[in-house]
Amino acid sequence: MITRRALLIRGSLATLSAACGAANLPEGQKERPPPDARPIPDELLADILGRALDEAKALGATYADARVHRRRHEKVATREDHVVEVASSETYGIGVRVLAFGAWGFASTGLVTDDAAKDAAKRAVQVAKANAGAQIRKIELAPVSQYTDVYKTPLETDPFDVSLAEKAALLLSFWPEAKKVAGVSFLEASCEAFDEHKVFASSEGSVIEQRIVRVGAGYEITARDDKQGEFVTRAHELPPMQSGWEHVTGSSLATDVRKMADDAVKKLKAPSVNPGKRDLILAPSNLWLTIHESVGHPTELDRALGYEANLAGTSFATVDQTGKLVYGAPIVTLYADKTTPGGLASCAYDDDGVRTQKWDLVTKGRFVGWQTTRDQAAWIGEKASRGTSYAEDHRSLPFQRMPNVSLQPGAEAHDIDDLVAATDDGILITGDGSWSIDQQRYNFQFGGQMFYEVKGGKITGAVRDVAYQSNTLDFWRSCDLLGGPESFELHGSLYDGKGEPVQSNAVSHGCPPARFRGVNILRTRDRA
Repeated sequence: MITRRALLIRGSLATLSAACGAANLPEGQKERPPPDARPIPDELLADILGRALDEAKALGATYADARVHRRRHEKVATREDHVVEVASSETYGIGVRVLAFGAWGFASTGLVTDDAAKDAAKRAVQVAKANAGAQIRKIELAPVSQYTDVYKTPLETDPFDVSLAEKAALLLSFWPEAKKVAGVSFLEASCEAFDEHKVFASSEGSVIEQRIVRVGAGYEITARDDKQGEFVTRAHELPPMQSGWEHVTGSSLATDVRKMADDAVKKLKAPSVNPGKRDLILAPSNLWLTIHESVGHPTELDRALGYEANLAGTSFATVDQTGKLVYGAPIVTLYADKTTPGGLASCAYDDDGVRTQKWDLVTKGRFVGWQTTRDQAAWIGEKASRGTSYAEDHRSLPFQRMPNVSLQPGAEAHDIDDLVAATDDGILITGDGSWSIDQQRYNFQFGGQMFYEVKGGKITGAVRDVAYQSNTLDFWRSCDLLGGPESFELHGSLYDGKGEPVQSNAVSHGCPPARFRGVNILRTRDRA
């Protein structure tokens, strides 16, 4: 019979090897680590976490949680007919957070053993004691139910089971078709995958295991006019998703290469836009980013209260405006939802152990809600957390991060063609491009991928050098037409930064196509 102690010793030694990850394989070694290199069974992980919680409580913590967190990332990138990047990284360890002496404390370790967990708990309590002298606001944790649960991303093919060679072959297959189009200069392609495996335990009795898998892939085609000294790019609009590799293989990436190449050349030859006030039709592949910057970030409570400012600024929205501020037109309802199927920020529980949920931020144009965590709810007189706590890896302190934020589609079964048909003079934009927004998430400017002139309810041709400029309130108040439920699409980003030191999370934004009246259209470049 193998004793528990023997298992732990064996496991801790194997963990040291596993935690190094594929990035540290000896030169010339081609073998990948197994799909799940964690050597310790999950029930023993929970036991180790229990040691950390017991130690924290014994040292005076009134609350503690501990997370075993394994995070893997893999990326392959190509240019034309050759591979330019292969990257693989992995972190694995325990993060322990405590509430002691009226303050937060946090510490982490890369060793998953009893002794390492207890030592991290001890250091976390020491940090809390040091922080207590600077604590200004009393920390009040919103109540939470006790959970014992498991959640894993539904998937058919684990992207980490797909070989690097197979991924590279897919990316390299795009160039032969793209280069058939005269004027195309080069193509860059990439794919990447993330795997987060967490086991969370709290002093309140919860034990939660989650595995979240995210994938993304795409390419950008460049068309060039050597005589004019000009070039433009056209990127595919496949969004990243919480899914398996089937999201990539089941997409239109391969079949769209010729169209994307044609688009790039069309864009290169298109005339510059005539600037001025125009009606604006935004496809979901463009509008998602505007939602992210003008709704997602301003409704983060810590940002609005000035606790987050260094990365992406504060917020024009204030707590006293809740329930009063007219954020958008009456047809505009914007909601947060960490349960959205396929959403990059979706999960069953946040890193406070709170079950995730859906709630409105803007209801029929009126600003009504904030993004909160357990220790923020009391700041605005709410009795429950919205479940938005997240830590990037075991070394990171959990704090408030953006959930999936989406625009509710209209009731009528309109699609983007209907919006075009209803517009006399406007610009249609698809795909995301450059953007800029001020430090209060108010004044902004956004570009896109493809731009089309709309006259008399019809698309009359492509234009280029386009950006739209507005402020958050004027923009959302000018929305007068939405696509229906069938036109709703989910887009997003694998990378959204916040905090100091910076942490990254992934987030999706869903929306239908939408029309905005009288938006300022800029010409971004004067051409000879």
